[in-house]
Amino acid sequence: MADTHAAVGSWIRRFHPAPDAPTRLVCLPHAGGSAPFFFPVSRTLSPAVDVLAVQYPGRQDRRAEPCVDDLGELADLVTRELRGWLDRPIMLFGHSMGATLAFEVARRLEQEGTVPLGLFASGRRAPSRHRDERVHLADDDGLLADLKRLSGTNSQVLGDDEMVRMILPAVRSDYRAAETYRYRPGPPLSCPIVALTGDDDPHVTMEEARAWSEHTAADFSLRVYPGGHFYLNTHAAAVIGVISGHIAGRVATG
Repeated sequence: MADTHAAVGSWIRRFHPAPDAPTRLVCLPHAGGSAPFFFPVSRTLSPAVDVLAVQYPGRQDRRAEPCVDDLGELADLVTRELRGWLDRPIMLFGHSMGATLAFEVARRLEQEGTVPLGLFASGRRAPSRHRDERVHLADDDGLLADLKRLSGTNSQVLGDDEMVRMILPAVRSDYRAAETYRYRPGPPLSCPIVALTGDDDPHVTMEEARAWSEHTAADFSLRVYPGGHFYLNTHAAAVIGVISGHIAGRVATG
């Protein structure tokens, strides 16, 4: 059984261990993101929910490790790490690239006999909705311009040349993973999906967000918030409320 330290192996961050919680929430970051992005979620939901945040290779304390630039491979690795955390029901929350990754992890878990209580897909079009995006092929200036456009990384970090050099390899790798991902047709998930999006997100149209409904045989709902790609920075409390309500409902009916 996994221990109660904040860092559990190299992949999992458990900032506020909640060993008595009836459910776990697995959080998967956006392209260029890292596990601490979900520290506030963990702090708010604990001890009612045991929150696990995934730390991808190639950033922060894992920056010496090779990045994984294939979403399928990354899903395989994350699924492997989660096998030791399935002693209680889990839900998955992913933002942007993390939403597609969460979907692929859910697929793998269901194939192995574990149906999550739900999938929260934030700031990402449905897997079956493809766009021809090639930002990962741009030079460093082009990559930075996209980061600034989305406002997903602290502007102080983007103004620090040394910090930028440290994060760009991971950012480019994540962009490559997200942009080269191709949906493989298959049966819909058995778990409910909640799609969350900003009404001014350049990466997600309302049709692309609603299309998540095609990927579940269970319940689907769409939540729309004012804002762009990182709408959840402004609406964190509301998003956490949606997560809490969904978990409470699933636990009550389970």
